[in-house]
Amino acid sequence: MTPLGAKQLVLETERLRLIPFSLDDLDIARALLCDRNVMRYVADPMSPEQVAEQMHNYIRRGAEGRIGIWCVVRKDTGQKIGDCVLLPVPIETEEYDWNLLSEHAYPDAHIEVGYLLIPEAWGQGYATEICARLLRFAFEETSLDQVVATTDSENHKSRHVLGKCGLRFKGQRRAYGYDDVDWFEIERGDWRLDAV
Repeated sequence: MTPLGAKQLVLETERLRLIPFSLDDLDIARALLCDRNVMRYVADPMSPEQVAEQMHNYIRRGAEGRIGIWCVVRKDTGQKIGDCVLLPVPIETEEYDWNLLSEHAYPDAHIEVGYLLIPEAWGQGYATEICARLLRFAFEETSLDQVVATTDSENHKSRHVLGKCGLRFKGQRRAYGYDDVDWFEIERGDWRLDAV
């Protein structure tokens, strides 16, 4: 597997720049993970200390850089407004198994697309922009044949974003240690049709 260079891992949309997470992103990590509203459909909010303790995991990448977390930055202002991921979806635990990330290989697990935004960035189409860009990256720059997504059944806005981006609802499955997580999938062939 050929490593992707740093420039290849910076993904751009019309309004946003997605940059691989670094230790400099502790600020946005705390802004997201410590906020009860942001975490409402995800998990219990963390303390600032817990986020700092996990930063070494948040900057880890797998598959020669193709799998990991990106910081979402507005191009016009330079403001960090969120994060987004391509990571192996946990099944039996509530948290990611960072040991699944191998530097030189894809994990033997479903790869999930996900995103979190600060509240002031909600309702402006950023989530759709992010999700669509990560899917394009996944199907143009990786060998993944499928990407999945999960969400709480009450998170109607996220369900809408996933549908707009071509992911199809496949029912409820076990993920994050729960049996009733809404599960979405998109296959490489379907993305190509949607991308035309």
